[in-house]
Amino acid sequence: MKRGTKTRKRMMYCKTPALSRCKKPGQGRLRMVGEMSITRRELFALSGAVLIAPKLRAAAAPAQTVAVAKCASYKNDEIVANLKTMFDQLGGLPRLVRNKTVTVKINMTGSPGQRFEGRALGITHYTHPQVIAAAAYLMGEAGATRIRFVESGWALSGPLEDYLLDSGWNVKQLANSAKNVEFENTNNLGKGKQYFRFKVPGDPYIFPAYDLNYAYHDTDVFVSMAKLKNHATCGVTLSMKNCFGITPASIYGDDAGVDEPNETPNSGRVSAMHNGVRAPSKSALPELDPNSNRDAGHRMPRIVAELNRARPVDLAIIDGVQSVSGGEGPWIRGLRYVEPGVLIAGLNAVNTDAVATAVMGYDPRALRGVAPFRKCDNTLLLAEQLGVGSADLSRIEVAGVPIEKAIYKF
Repeated sequence: MKRGTKTRKRMMYCKTPALSRCKKPGQGRLRMVGEMSITRRELFALSGAVLIAPKLRAAAAPAQTVAVAKCASYKNDEIVANLKTMFDQLGGLPRLVRNKTVTVKINMTGSPGQRFEGRALGITHYTHPQVIAAAAYLMGEAGATRIRFVESGWALSGPLEDYLLDSGWNVKQLANSAKNVEFENTNNLGKGKQYFRFKVPGDPYIFPAYDLNYAYHDTDVFVSMAKLKNHATCGVTLSMKNCFGITPASIYGDDAGVDEPNETPNSGRVSAMHNGVRAPSKSALPELDPNSNRDAGHRMPRIVAELNRARPVDLAIIDGVQSVSGGEGPWIRGLRYVEPGVLIAGLNAVNTDAVATAVMGYDPRALRGVAPFRKCDNTLLLAEQLGVGSADLSRIEVAGVPIEKAIYKF
């Protein structure tokens, strides 16, 4: 298999999973909430409050520059100019992508047949194809040797290109946006011959590792290209939550195989991931504690945080030119169309999402019970605790448009 020049070392997919350790309720380090030290068991008893990292751990989490730009439309020239400026503010694309394979995880949540108010999917809840094409063009100009667009489309077991066509996208235009552009459906093996195991370093919450499509291993640079919007379960869905879609439904889906992956999945991941009422395929490692909290507002933020620790994002891009508020797609009641008119980018997913959350009018350090995390724990703080990145705005430099001038209250 052809590999990128600096691929991270991961464990390959194996048929006999190793035994995993299981913590008993109440075990674990002491955590700090304000000035009070409490155990993990006691913390769970406090109305489902999120685990807060110790001050030293939060201070050690990476903090890098995040670029924000005002962008009024999806006109090609405007998108390209804004993204170029933003990438320059982050240190320049050549430093990141020259002579490298770049894998871009786009966001296409829900079936292409589900549209909101009859609008184009990229206008509402999908990443807009113009932003995708513009980013690929700039990466090609910066010297990327290969660009691969990836997504695990709803109930998709065939080529990703078919899903793009069903969504009304110009696949030829995307393919010609740069040299050596590829497409990969990561809901199953796709063009690969084996899954790769990505271990969660440190102290995982739910799973010790995740088995993923080869595309997330066979790359030098991983890009999460998300949409600026709310999420019914996680409060917000930005560059980190976009990475939930890297999990293959063949292993973690509702109709995943029991002993081996089901290479023709036809469902989402609600049972195994959101609610934990079924286990993933036995080909993957099981949960650390099968008796842990089954609430989706507890599980999903932790799974998302873990995925970002196991397969870190090298570049986060958030399309907030036009979007929806109130949820992630047309199946959510109370959804409304919005025009925030912003683009956001950064080299650290937690930093980028913290700024994006603030641009949406929220406190990125809000606890469970406070908008947007009314029914869930805060993914940003959970990821911060794992050392993925800082959610502390006082530590994050914002280039371009200041947050206070970019705010669009969701």
